[in-house]
Amino acid sequence: MEESKRIIDYRPEIKVLDATIRDGGLVNSFYFTDEFVKDLFECNKQSGVDYMEFGYKASKKLFDVNKFAKWKFCDEDDIINVVGDNKGDLKVAVMADVGRCDYKNDIIDRSNSAIDMVRVATYINTMPAAIDMIEDAHRKGYETTCNIMAVSNAKESDLDVALEMLGKSPVDVIYIVDSYGSIYPEQMRFLSDKYLEVGEKYGKQIGIHAHNNLNLAFANTIESVSRGVNVLDATIGSMGRGAGNCAMELLLGFLKNPKYNLFPILDFTEKHINKLKEEGVVWGYDIPYLLTGRLNQHPSAAIDFTKEKRKDYSEFYHNLLDRD
Repeated sequence: MEESKRIIDYRPEIKVLDATIRDGGLVNSFYFTDEFVKDLFECNKQSGVDYMEFGYKASKKLFDVNKFAKWKFCDEDDIINVVGDNKGDLKVAVMADVGRCDYKNDIIDRSNSAIDMVRVATYINTMPAAIDMIEDAHRKGYETTCNIMAVSNAKESDLDVALEMLGKSPVDVIYIVDSYGSIYPEQMRFLSDKYLEVGEKYGKQIGIHAHNNLNLAFANTIESVSRGVNVLDATIGSMGRGAGNCAMELLLGFLKNPKYNLFPILDFTEKHINKLKEEGVVWGYDIPYLLTGRLNQHPSAAIDFTKEKRKDYSEFYHNLLDRD
């Protein structure tokens, strides 16, 4: 009964983050037009979305700037060119990957930045480095999240230790991340309860970032909502690496908070998302991603399979089974 009440009602604590540029940028190496990004920013403002993630704070010493567009690096001037003085309610987020950024130099003090939130992405085995990044961002004045990637492959005992470490850190939001799109709703219920227990103990919010390999990104997101998870990632048109993410149009259509408005999302889809697909940019649920998700494997093999326009699904599955 309590779960049904949570789904039927709306909780004002719920926040929605648009990850279209950051996760979608993994599909097209971040080559979005300025018009696309500016229109998306206005779309998110009009839709009542709470955060817009612009991309990565990747190190230009580690990544070739000639192979990636600017949202791989999220320079301050590029963000300001989109958001201006940004006096509205929509906040700006970026992601910083452990080992792939120069956070001490590239992430400046919040007082001088257009960015509001730094999202630290890490695997469990690099948790100490992630906490150092979180502490650095916190000292500089940012809201912070920690996105523990590939949680479906983590040992429960290791996850428990990592969650305790994060609970004792200054991080604001701890994310459940289904990197391989392999988690089923029953498992998401268990993970949500585990994370929420730590969140309640240490005063942290819990977030969810789902991938759609098994066509369950939306189902897993609303399952986590029913347990009490409050920070929800989505992308317009489900655009994201491989099988994509929880679709923003599904999520805003589901949430009962009257501040969320679906119409700007639909208009943006008509103008921009459909155009990307017509231009040949490929993402979304497909059999290769189903197979890697079913086996709880990284989708890299499925991404390569799709780029090669292969259709020999049985042979591909045999190869995956040999790797498993």
